[in-house]
Amino acid sequence: MRYSYLLFLLLLTNFIFGQTKIKGQVIDFDTTIPIAFAKITYDKTTVFADWEGKFSLEITDFKTPLYIRYKGYYEKPAYALNDGKLFIIKLTQDINKIKNEYYSLNKVNHIVKKVIENKKNTQPEKALDSYEYKNYEYIQVTANPDSISGEIDKIYKRNLFGKQILKLDSTNYKFKKLVEESHIYQTEKVNLIQHNQNTSKETVLATRMAGFKEPLYEFLGLKLISYSVYDNPFELLEIPLQNPISNYGRKLYTYHLLDSTEIQSRKVYRIYFEPKKLRANRLRGLLYVDAENFSIAKAYYRIYGIVNVNATYTFNYLKKENIWFPEKRKIILSKGSNSEDLNILGGTMKFRSSLEQGLDNNASDRTVLIIESTPFDIKINEPVKLNFDGIKVYVPESSLKKSEKYWNSIAKDTVDIRKMKTYTSLDSLSQSSNIERKIFLGKKIINGYLPISYVDLDLRSILKYNNYEGFRVGFGAVTNNKVSEEYKVAFYGAYGFKDEGIKYGITPSYLLNKLDETWLSLSFIDDVSEIGQTTFATDSRRFRVYDPRPFNISTFYNNRISSAFIESKILPKTAAYFSISQSEITPLFDYTFLNNGQSFSNYNLTSAQFAIQWNPFSSYMQTPLGKIEIEKRHPKFSLQITQTIPEILGNNFDFTKIDFKTFYEIQFLSGQKSSFLFQTGIAFGDIPLTQLYAIAPNNLNKDAILKRITFAGKNSFETMYYNEFFSDKYVSMQLKHTFNRVNIGYKLNPEFTVVTRMAFGTINNPENHIGLPFKSLEKGFFESGIECNKLFKGFGLVAFYRYGNYQLANFDDNIAIKISYNLDLGL
Repeated sequence: MRYSYLLFLLLLTNFIFGQTKIKGQVIDFDTTIPIAFAKITYDKTTVFADWEGKFSLEITDFKTPLYIRYKGYYEKPAYALNDGKLFIIKLTQDINKIKNEYYSLNKVNHIVKKVIENKKNTQPEKALDSYEYKNYEYIQVTANPDSISGEIDKIYKRNLFGKQILKLDSTNYKFKKLVEESHIYQTEKVNLIQHNQNTSKETVLATRMAGFKEPLYEFLGLKLISYSVYDNPFELLEIPLQNPISNYGRKLYTYHLLDSTEIQSRKVYRIYFEPKKLRANRLRGLLYVDAENFSIAKAYYRIYGIVNVNATYTFNYLKKENIWFPEKRKIILSKGSNSEDLNILGGTMKFRSSLEQGLDNNASDRTVLIIESTPFDIKINEPVKLNFDGIKVYVPESSLKKSEKYWNSIAKDTVDIRKMKTYTSLDSLSQSSNIERKIFLGKKIINGYLPISYVDLDLRSILKYNNYEGFRVGFGAVTNNKVSEEYKVAFYGAYGFKDEGIKYGITPSYLLNKLDETWLSLSFIDDVSEIGQTTFATDSRRFRVYDPRPFNISTFYNNRISSAFIESKILPKTAAYFSISQSEITPLFDYTFLNNGQSFSNYNLTSAQFAIQWNPFSSYMQTPLGKIEIEKRHPKFSLQITQTIPEILGNNFDFTKIDFKTFYEIQFLSGQKSSFLFQTGIAFGDIPLTQLYAIAPNNLNKDAILKRITFAGKNSFETMYYNEFFSDKYVSMQLKHTFNRVNIGYKLNPEFTVVTRMAFGTINNPENHIGLPFKSLEKGFFESGIECNKLFKGFGLVAFYRYGNYQLANFDDNIAIKISYNLDLGL
């Protein structure tokens, strides 16, 4: 009997140890996106992957295959390995089935429809008369030291000539030492969120950023992810996505009712959703829907692509109001499938690997961005009075100077011993590296200025070139806050070596209202201007190393202009400009304007101009330094009206100009972007050629293609010759799509853009303009091309082709090849 018992134990032990538990994950072959709820069959056992494509299974014989099935994919047999690693199974889509659209079952569709219909009763912004709460938000860039190898690696690289070179790489070793002591970066803030039925507003009560005495205000308003699960579009990394619980979202997602469970003693349905196009980089996730009022009681979101996002929203049920109110939000961003650097919080995080684990031991692949947001001091349906002033986020100066005692009073979920060391180490690093000074300089430079003592040097005035002035050297500056915060004086002087002419200008300004940034200015300028040029007074000033279009222009006019103008942001979400000016214009080319029987080779214009830019979809922040556009949303609209004033200060002509443009840009989560620019203008009355529309031509009238190679403009017509067309009424459109950068090899990472431009125009009485022959645009001008930008050190090549009714007889004359340049300041 005893021997039988021992034999039984031996056989049982052999059976137990003959079983091995494996862990696996089912992913898409091309995108590495997890395939949720795939069916895995082994022998007579069937299991299903979870919503992240993961599963576990007992294996007794590794020679017996697993069969993996999922709708829209080929069935795949796979053999597990007894190596203790995560078993990755890649499924390939069935091309014959991908055209079929998968629909949700009627029951789950009914639940989702109820969620959408009941928003007015369940979404706090709609269901409550008002609410306010304080919110503690902590953001950190960090890594788990245990996940990083501390060894110094040997790597082999090839130089430009193909020779293999051995190098030692200590990056992982240094990175591990860093994250053992502190986080890579962190920032935290306390804000007051207020909402009534008219509007919402955020007031920053306290904020601090590691390494900075004064915060980066642009970051304080950064919306990395939506606060509300009901937002549509649902925002991720400031990129709008269709919400699965929106009417249009139901057309994009498939829903699966998994089961029901309980949260806070209330029955909830557990619903998984995924894109109908399985490879799309849209949201995937789990929604916990209250079975009685059909509100969201909990939500998990995932996105796999350029970065991988793991977002969790939890809620607390308010019995009196019968709604679920936000309790906590936690978002984790980790490595994705992109091959480009992603700049976050002024640092660089590089996400570059797929979901497959163990393929890359690069330390930066282990870096994650964590955002935790916790509401407290919640007040429901208590009076909240908010005035609509276009300001979404208000940052008072008092929020910048909170003591350590204040921060210690803010409740934290966990104790983080690395947290305080992060502030200490980064404050020290910032001070030694003078990071704040560098960022201050960067903000100035990107707007075209370099601060030097009491003035900011105007970088755009130093050196220019065109065919009329030749090389133009100059000096320009504007006084800064060291002189005064209430007034400033801008001035410049320049000399053209070819025309031997001196140009100059001076503009004193006085600040009427700091809150609205209202400035009153006087100006006198004696300079040259390009004929037919359209500029909007409200356009933001951006620094460019060169101004490419005037490079080969020879038709200018001298403009002595005296003006008084006001600039203000007093109206919500706008920038406004109003001026009265008197100009003495002398064309610097052979030109005579016939008007009412008189000939004019020079003339005077007295005019009033009103311009406004309206950004209705953008969000703004009010800071101690002024207003900042924190969420740049499209479309944006610009309107400008110019009207001459008869019989005032010697005005010779009576005309009106109305100019309008709108710009729309769509950014995709993949990193690509598309844009649309529409611009139009109408001028009626007695208007000379200098004030007509030339629609930004940028091509030289020379025979050979290589002789026409110059620098490309940003939005100019590259195949249109200078002075070829003029109009008093026109409309132009431009379509662009920019793809992700392509890694060709050896630091060659170009960015490709496809472009199409078109323009139509007319002109009345062209016979009144004598001396410069030109055509109009009634038949429409068309060009398309491809830009290969940032090919090497910011330089690139572009090529365009001209077609349509104004196509030229000689094929080569329709082609334009240009050099492009993009300055990257890393900001």
